[in-house]
Amino acid sequence: MNTDKNEPKVCPLCGRTYTEVPALSRKDNTMLICPDCGTRESLEAIGISPEEQEKVLEIIHEKLGEKPCK
Repeated sequence: MNTDKNEPKVCPLCGRTYTEVPALSRKDNTMLICPDCGTRESLEAIGISPEEQEKVLEIIHEKLGEKPCK
């Protein structure tokens, strides 16, 4: 899988095309995923509910001026 920044990649978890640096999945420690799914996995690991995860991602994207993947 291509890890170059700015090269389009498709996240195997959510299907979103992204150009950011990928995250390494915590589930298998080999799969490269989009930054949003990486954040979701991290938040899930510390017990944050899916609803709260989406709120955190909204805040991140708002501050960065980006659109969330879902």
